[in-house]
Amino acid sequence: MATKPTSYPAATGRAVKTVAEHAEEQGLVFWGAWVCLLEINPKGLVPILQNTTTKEVKADSLAILKHLDEAYPSPSLLPSSTADKAIAEQWLTHINTVLIPSFFRLMQAQPSNASQHDKALEDFTAALSLVSAARKEGGPYFFGEGISLVDIAIAPWAVRDFIIAEFRGWDREAVLAWKEWAEVLERRESVLKTTSNREKYVEFNGTFLRDESFSQAAKAARSGLAIP
Repeated sequence: MATKPTSYPAATGRAVKTVAEHAEEQGLVFWGAWVCLLEINPKGLVPILQNTTTKEVKADSLAILKHLDEAYPSPSLLPSSTADKAIAEQWLTHINTVLIPSFFRLMQAQPSNASQHDKALEDFTAALSLVSAARKEGGPYFFGEGISLVDIAIAPWAVRDFIIAEFRGWDREAVLAWKEWAEVLERRESVLKTTSNREKYVEFNGTFLRDESFSQAAKAARSGLAIP
């Protein structure tokens, strides 16, 4: 029988202070844990952004990012030129539909199955290499000096890639362009302020590491599909 993933309804690490600073009731509520959310989102997936006035719900990380950038356009997190916006959209899609599923498949790949593990490691490395190589030369961010939606979309995986380093043999040295970019992202103050304790990330992702089917995300990743 599949084990239910560990759920943490409270933040840990530096994220505790950030949550406390934003605890007053607002028109927008961000749900980041599985806490009886089926009434809000029948799929039971997180994160969720809920408008408490209109009851509108955004339930996909990329959709939430785009919505917030449109709702609060100053400063914009997308480049001003049409060409660069198209480039941003291309790589946001790549992160959402190729890179992230490959990360979860690598977590699911059991070291005891060498061919499965090696293929998953190869796929993740290839997906990460593509987007890392597209970053503007000299950085520090994807389009240069200013942070963009592309950086924000990939930042959580800079915070989490220690999991596949520890449990699946991943090494940042395999993609030097990513190593440089990831180190910039994980040192950014806004990322540090929203990061929980490392051991919680490992515990939370335990069902993936044990390849125990429970969530829609796990089933999709195992099948080679985009995370719903």
